[in-house]
Amino acid sequence: MTGTTTKQALGAYGESLAARHLTAQGMILLDRNWRCDAGEIDLVLRERDVLVVCEVKTRSSDRCGTPHEAITEMKLARLRRLAVRWREAHGLGPVEIRIDLVAVIRPRRGPSQIDHVPGIG
Repeated sequence: MTGTTTKQALGAYGESLAARHLTAQGMILLDRNWRCDAGEIDLVLRERDVLVVCEVKTRSSDRCGTPHEAITEMKLARLRRLAVRWREAHGLGPVEIRIDLVAVIRPRRGPSQIDHVPGIG
């Protein structure tokens, strides 16, 4: 049996913080950590008539790069494919899909910093 690693705990913290932040902005949380054979979506939300697939990147600092820098064209392409797979798996017809990023910095001291970037790709 393996325990939760520090990295996994940091990621789970960031996802929970992101979900609270986005729902406080009026979005409706539809799914968390949805998986299929093609990968995983951190958060799936609805904002009015838009299906929002949200990638959450959490770091303890930006020493090794910002969370924003972790979003590559390859990652965006996978998120687009996953968004369509989620929509099909849940029987939704054609709806607008938007890919968002929530970047979380959780320093050792002080409050977490959250940056929500709508429409990253």
